[in-house]
Amino acid sequence: MGMCISTETSSKRWPPEMRLSRRKQKGKERTAERGGGAAPAVDLVEEELNHVPRRMVSSGSSHVACLHTQQGKKGTNQDAMVVWEDFASRNDSVFCGVFDGHGPYGHFVARNVRNSFPLKLLARWKPENDSENTGPRLLQQNGSLLGSMNSEDSASIHSVEEEWSDGDEKFPEVYVPLKRAFRKACKLVDKELKLHPTIDCFCSGSTAVTLVKQGNDLIIGNIGDSRAVLGTRDDDNHLIAVQLTVDLKPNLPREAERIQKCKGRVFALQDEPDVSRVWLPNNDSPGLAMARAFGDFCLKDYGLISVPDVSYRRLTEKDEFVILATDGIWDALSNKEAVDIVASAPSRSTAARALVDCAVRSWRLKYPTSKVDDCAVVCLFLNNAPSDKLEKHKQPSPEKQEEKQQEHVIKPVPQAQNSTLERFDTFSAGCSEIEIEPVIEEEEISHKQPEKSQSTKSLAECILMSDEDEWSALEGVTRVNSLLSLPRFLLRDKKSSSRRKSL
Repeated sequence: MGMCISTETSSKRWPPEMRLSRRKQKGKERTAERGGGAAPAVDLVEEELNHVPRRMVSSGSSHVACLHTQQGKKGTNQDAMVVWEDFASRNDSVFCGVFDGHGPYGHFVARNVRNSFPLKLLARWKPENDSENTGPRLLQQNGSLLGSMNSEDSASIHSVEEEWSDGDEKFPEVYVPLKRAFRKACKLVDKELKLHPTIDCFCSGSTAVTLVKQGNDLIIGNIGDSRAVLGTRDDDNHLIAVQLTVDLKPNLPREAERIQKCKGRVFALQDEPDVSRVWLPNNDSPGLAMARAFGDFCLKDYGLISVPDVSYRRLTEKDEFVILATDGIWDALSNKEAVDIVASAPSRSTAARALVDCAVRSWRLKYPTSKVDDCAVVCLFLNNAPSDKLEKHKQPSPEKQEEKQQEHVIKPVPQAQNSTLERFDTFSAGCSEIEIEPVIEEEEISHKQPEKSQSTKSLAECILMSDEDEWSALEGVTRVNSLLSLPRFLLRDKKSSSRRKSL
């Protein structure tokens, strides 16, 4: 999500309720700068995880999934992702997740959650699955990966177990233990982040949308505004998109009620009336555009939580694939567009990359004056693929692509006079009121084809379009950041940057 911060704030000093926590964080920063603390242990855990078979954390593909990420124009890529097949040593299980970091150290938070959450989930799910001996062999052989689970953590988990038992009797047996495991794991991950010796999570955090597929059972856990979407067929065999998660924004009634009960504030600025944010009680910062997140401990006493919204779906033969993606995708494409792009990809191994490429193109069309956000996509395919679908993709000719896909033409949106083409950048100096106009599309070509995809624009058009065509004649609109403003605490970084400029 990029470093979504701003130097603009109503006060040049930290608010009183935040100063004590900042003093505690300074020790962590000094330890991180010296390279000491727990960094070697963290590197060791990540090194061990990198050797786990059938686990992918970078762009690639397997016979059941593909994943791809692309850095935006804001700086360091703060998105992370993972696909772990044979999860819990079961041949029919797979774990997938995408994580969208925000704030100065969001990339560290996202990567930490990506590495630690599946391990915590395994540790908590294992007792429920011991009838089939599904405990992870890797974790049994290498105790260091589970060394962070101590007796205090276990005691705190059991004390809240009753709170999380809320009418799950109507779901299958696999759902109840997994739901509890999801919530327990999230609680432990957030606790470890708070005490982490080298990652400053005070005003940095991450979203997480994760799933476990076991046979035909799909359990999804969501924190923040990343999203899971299912591509499935309706009764007429038309491909449709079904959103599996809810974007947990502060303007949702239940989220706003909880935040306000904790003395936090929820409101939108005049410059962005449609974007509700979480604010401290007596300070106009940090302005977080989500109601749940890992980290962001400056807001944890004021209604921000890291409890996942867990849901269940029983898969059928009509369900084809699940897309997990960060908001860099969903801000540029609709659910239906994303499903159509994946379905029309030339091969399964290229589906995630095709979706990212189309999102980047669409982003530049819709927001020509905005910096492209980081994008991360995981595509989990639910049915067995034909053998030719798993072969290395060869780009078909443009003529064949036009025969297989329905083409759409995107008409430019007329630019209003005196419109202000500004954006809430990483370091924002404010901006005027603007409107995001929807892209107007021509009517769909009427002749009927066998149902493959109802894409609003072809894959060839999205990937082969030149940058010059993409930027022409379109209105510039803005796109808001997740974390609007922070108090000025990076003074040392500012001084060093100004010194480099003078040199």
